[in-house]
Amino acid sequence: MLFLRSNLFNIAFYANLILRMIILAPIYFILPRKKALWVPKSWARSNHWLMRKMVGTTFEIEGLENLLTTGCIFAPKHQSIWDTYALLPWVEDPVYILKRELTWIPIFGWYLMKQNMIPVDRSARGKVIVEMMRRTKQEMENGRQLIIYPEGTRRPPGAEAQYRYGIARIYRDMQVPVVPIAMHPGLFWPRRSTLRYGGHFKIRILPPIQPGLDPDVFFAQLTETLEKASDALLIETLTANPHLPVPPEAARRLAEIKAQATA
Repeated sequence: MLFLRSNLFNIAFYANLILRMIILAPIYFILPRKKALWVPKSWARSNHWLMRKMVGTTFEIEGLENLLTTGCIFAPKHQSIWDTYALLPWVEDPVYILKRELTWIPIFGWYLMKQNMIPVDRSARGKVIVEMMRRTKQEMENGRQLIIYPEGTRRPPGAEAQYRYGIARIYRDMQVPVVPIAMHPGLFWPRRSTLRYGGHFKIRILPPIQPGLDPDVFFAQLTETLEKASDALLIETLTANPHLPVPPEAARRLAEIKAQATA
């Protein structure tokens, strides 16, 4: 049943993406950029509906009062495809730094470029990085919210933190608040797997880290704050969903937390 339900959802998910891009393209590309945001935002909402109805996965958001609507940086954990679009309905005017290859995908790439996303050649250095920072600053001065994953790539729930220092450089140069966001969607939508698990989990939006800190101090604070919140949510999520398979990384982290508590 799990296999059938999961694959029916996967088919519906990609069909929903492709059909919406094709059917809504005339409207999307005629509208001004910001007004056209209702298309990806409605797509994200429809995905939440599909997952709730077909898989039985629900979620709630804590800390919406911390979700700033002016120029800022959102720094969520990254475990799944799910968290790349999950917050779109609640973010005022999101912008992503993304690998340039995504913009080469027919139609999908055009949708990205319509929203002035910031493509980057990850193998490049020097002038390319300078241009990326210039574009990022420009978009944020226009009041947009940058969504960037501090670990740079998807990581399993409970995996040892491997934050990249690039977010500290962006924080230093942009001089805007950074909002850490803890969540564990990877327990329900695992990376590199077609299985989708039902259950309920929380997204925890933490208070912003204000601009002006030394980059090293900021980096240490972000890491500590986000990992502490993630540990708490990992325990809460697995306790509330005992039917979930526990990834080996999560099992190891739970053992470490327990050992620290009894030390």
